[in-house]
Amino acid sequence: MSASTSTTSLRPVFTPADLAALVHGKEASPDELKSVADQLADAYQGQMVPEAVRMFIALASGSKMTGESGWFGPAQSRFCWTTLARRHGIDLTGEITASAFQGKPEWFARLDRNRDGVITAEDLDWSEENSWVQHAYPVNRLLRRLDKKGSGRLTREDWLTFFDSVADGNDEATLEGLREAWLAGISAVYFPGDAPTQERLLKGMLNGELGAFDEGPRLNQLAPDFTLQTLAGHQTIRLSDRIGHRPVVLMFGNFTCAPFRSMYPGVDDVYQRFREEADFLGVYVREAHPTDGWKMESNTRLGVAVSQPTSTAERRTVAQQCCRLLQPSFPWLVDEIDDPVGNAYSGMPARLYVIDSRGKVAYQGGRGPFGFSVGEMEQALVMTFLDEQSP
Repeated sequence: MSASTSTTSLRPVFTPADLAALVHGKEASPDELKSVADQLADAYQGQMVPEAVRMFIALASGSKMTGESGWFGPAQSRFCWTTLARRHGIDLTGEITASAFQGKPEWFARLDRNRDGVITAEDLDWSEENSWVQHAYPVNRLLRRLDKKGSGRLTREDWLTFFDSVADGNDEATLEGLREAWLAGISAVYFPGDAPTQERLLKGMLNGELGAFDEGPRLNQLAPDFTLQTLAGHQTIRLSDRIGHRPVVLMFGNFTCAPFRSMYPGVDDVYQRFREEADFLGVYVREAHPTDGWKMESNTRLGVAVSQPTSTAERRTVAQQCCRLLQPSFPWLVDEIDDPVGNAYSGMPARLYVIDSRGKVAYQGGRGPFGFSVGEMEQALVMTFLDEQSP
């Protein structure tokens, strides 16, 4: 059965052909690209700039995808500290204790991000200026450095191997040894051999490997319906069949996106915590770093080396390989090769959504990898639970 999406998906603002025309249909110089980026920025002055346009402006201006270009987020959420504080009848500078919280203890635990026993505005702040957020991504990079399988999970052996490299044959490790082992070979945000050229980034954008040109459904819009096959290809699941009973978490990702692999186990943990209260579906989309595209040497070192699939059957095979590594607990579906669902939700290379029981978007995460925030999604899911219980 072929995939289908409803007409509620948004029309692309720019197509690859449009953007190719902007650079004169040839390999433009950096100055020419910067000129086009400046013209686009001027054209949208004072208006909301579509995500695909923000992406193009950033790349054409020389961005190296460091997470600070503005097209990874922020997420769009129905909920924030203000809504939670008003629900509990407290001042915005106040705090919510466990005894005053109007939900289940396990919900409180997930909103109390820093685990200090109270919920404050700090716990729900996911902006780049937040100190917790600033420290979170280096932790992910450390996990990726230690994870020898690329599965997003560390074993005791992984930790001991790292300790031995830090201690250099001794029984104790020093700060200097830790610094040298951790920072060896790191440049900006990339591991050795992973940094892209500007040309490679622009080609990846035009190929849909860095993200779709569609905006995806916005906050409070109806989630586009779809029907896709499961990993084995013997069963189909339709999103609308899951709507109306309880909230749905949608997760988009792919095998060659290393940050997605490292963060996926967190999504599985959320599923294990709330499997009785929400549905979870994964959608496998276009590869972010195929060997015939923006190839990452960090993937090659882990044995993650696949070319971009050219048919749905090939994509299913790669998706099965990914799932053998990550061992997901909830169903994963495979998007068809022309990416109807990935485009409708702007799901490439990775993204998270929370859909409420009425089928409307309660949370649209930022574009991965930097916008793929499992903790932020979980808090939005918990506040969706709160919103749907009795006032």
